[in-house]
Amino acid sequence: MRGVARLLCGRRTKWLVVVLWLVVLVLAAPLAGKLMGAQDNDAASWLPSSAESTRVWEESKEFRPEIITAIVVYAREGGLTAADRARITEDERRLTTLSAHGVRGEETRGPLYDTRTAPSAAQIFVPITMDEKGWERIGPAVDSVRDIVGDGGGGLTVHITGPGGVAADSSDAFSGIDSTLLLAALAVVIVMLLITYRSPSLLVLPVVSVVAALLTAQAVIYLLAAHAGLTVNGQSAGILTVLVFGAGTDYALLLVARYREELRRHEDRHEAMARALHRAGPAVLASSGTVVLSMLVLLAAEMNSTRGLGPVAAIGVAIALIAMLTLLPALLVIFGRWVFWPVVPHFGTPEPTEHGFWARTGQRLAVHPRRIWVGTALVLAALSLGLVQLRAAGLSNADSFPGTPDSVAGQEIQERYFPAGAGSPLVVIAAADRSSQVRAAVERTRGVLPGSLVVPPGTRPVHEGRAIFEATLTDAGDSDAAERTVERVRNAVHPIAGADALVGGDTAAALDMDHATRHDNVLIIPLVLLVVLIILALVLRALLAPLLLIATVVLSFAAALGVSALVFRHVFDYAGETTDFPLFVFVFLVALGIDYNIFLTTRIREEALHQGTRAGVVTGLAATGAVITSAGLVLAGTFAALGTLPVVAFAEIGFAVALGVLLDTLVVRSVLVTSLFLDIGPRVWWPHRLAHEDGGAERGTAGV
Repeated sequence: MRGVARLLCGRRTKWLVVVLWLVVLVLAAPLAGKLMGAQDNDAASWLPSSAESTRVWEESKEFRPEIITAIVVYAREGGLTAADRARITEDERRLTTLSAHGVRGEETRGPLYDTRTAPSAAQIFVPITMDEKGWERIGPAVDSVRDIVGDGGGGLTVHITGPGGVAADSSDAFSGIDSTLLLAALAVVIVMLLITYRSPSLLVLPVVSVVAALLTAQAVIYLLAAHAGLTVNGQSAGILTVLVFGAGTDYALLLVARYREELRRHEDRHEAMARALHRAGPAVLASSGTVVLSMLVLLAAEMNSTRGLGPVAAIGVAIALIAMLTLLPALLVIFGRWVFWPVVPHFGTPEPTEHGFWARTGQRLAVHPRRIWVGTALVLAALSLGLVQLRAAGLSNADSFPGTPDSVAGQEIQERYFPAGAGSPLVVIAAADRSSQVRAAVERTRGVLPGSLVVPPGTRPVHEGRAIFEATLTDAGDSDAAERTVERVRNAVHPIAGADALVGGDTAAALDMDHATRHDNVLIIPLVLLVVLIILALVLRALLAPLLLIATVVLSFAAALGVSALVFRHVFDYAGETTDFPLFVFVFLVALGIDYNIFLTTRIREEALHQGTRAGVVTGLAATGAVITSAGLVLAGTFAALGTLPVVAFAEIGFAVALGVLLDTLVVRSVLVTSLFLDIGPRVWWPHRLAHEDGGAERGTAGV
């Protein structure tokens, strides 16, 4: 490592490193801008690939182009007037001539009025083609419909709902997600670096390096998405920005802190950086390797969206690591000591961390370590009791947005006057020669509206021996009752011999996603823990210490989830969480939180080789406490930036991960782990020889 370190920051090679990065950025910047266009946000990019609803979605394209339906809903309390009816009829006529942005106006259906003697509501169904550019134009398509139907007035309300309306509102919520998250994360990083370094000049170099890493990562991911089949959607692209900024800045903080130490010990800044890279490099490599491997574990997931996130996140973190170990050191050495102004670390000056806040904290913890770690563990366990408030069973359309977008308002009116499931029908495909039996089985299933089975407009009813039809549910398509109906329909049609019947549609897709996510939770969480345990064992060359660290991580995760659930219920008034919420929070907290374990414990081990474990714990905390706290605040701030998006699922993940990182940084790492190591002493390194020969330079470090 030392030879590589000297090469990266040599007197001549530092310029070569910067030139190489400039070439990379010139090539990467144009490609990075194309990532948004390469995103795949259709159903297949989210659904589990083997799910029944996915098979229906794929097979239905043989009968017709992929269609999403926007539903225009009109309502007037007390009954529609003659003028209202005339307006609705005229709107329908004009909609039939609309063909902009994929709107299939000639297939418009309606108006359909509610069944009251004096109707109070009407609805018009407008199909929209969803080809490879469908998600880019769903917003403009719905806007073109809105230009015709207007917003109501004079007591008549007009809303656009249904799957098309919901998709348009979701598209609007995610519009500008990359720039929003980039600016929010950048602001957090700048503020935290300014607080940490108290140097307006120094913060520029990590920011430049992390932006270079993000652009490069986006370019690489775009190339893989365009030419290698990598699936990227809005979720993974958004999380990529947060991860690169958070993890990259963490690695920068650790490197700069060690470089500042070495500048006080070495007059030559090139030698100081070489030493800093040599000493901090293994910890940074281990922590980033943990994140990368943990993210790659997501490839074992059933959910396409979760599986696609794995390589996207892993690539982002890997490139952030490369930038922080090459570009940042070269820039720091080029600009010299003055970049730390106004607190310049001159050669021979004392290291302030040796007698600072964290040194005093370690000394206080050493007085009664057992009382402290037991008390801290009990408090975290008490906080985890909030898990009883967790409702990770999915969110309805109405609960997915913090406000009330037009599609949600329209859905509420639609459910008041029409069959609740009219906007999200079941889609059934079966063998044509058994279709009558399948239709009869669906018709008599509880939860299916009698007489609602139809062939979708514009669809060929039979294709290559397969038949397709739709059925309307009596319950809202995003409700638990509707999902139970899907299960009953599947149980009714699957046993029909020779039918090979498949049941899909939006409700079926939500049900399949829930099943796949629960499977992923059970599979991915233990695998991530195993990966982290193996890496910690290799880095620390021990077994007991990694097991203890894993236990603290799980306790921290449970406490963060418990507190988050309480806040969501009683402060933010969220209805619940998505089924993948616990998995994402766990993966991010464990994979990223383990950084701080590695930063702290590798330094403790380094010091323990020379002065013994208990003294090494105090010194290790003194040396890393400030940088770990700063890194935790940066990471928490970048994930909190997810809360700037008007989507409840993102806000919940951002809040829970930010809270968990703060708990991990301020409580678990600095108090619980430190006091545990102080209490157990050298035995913490079991079965390594350090557990029996604790410290002392006089015994040497051979074999360690």
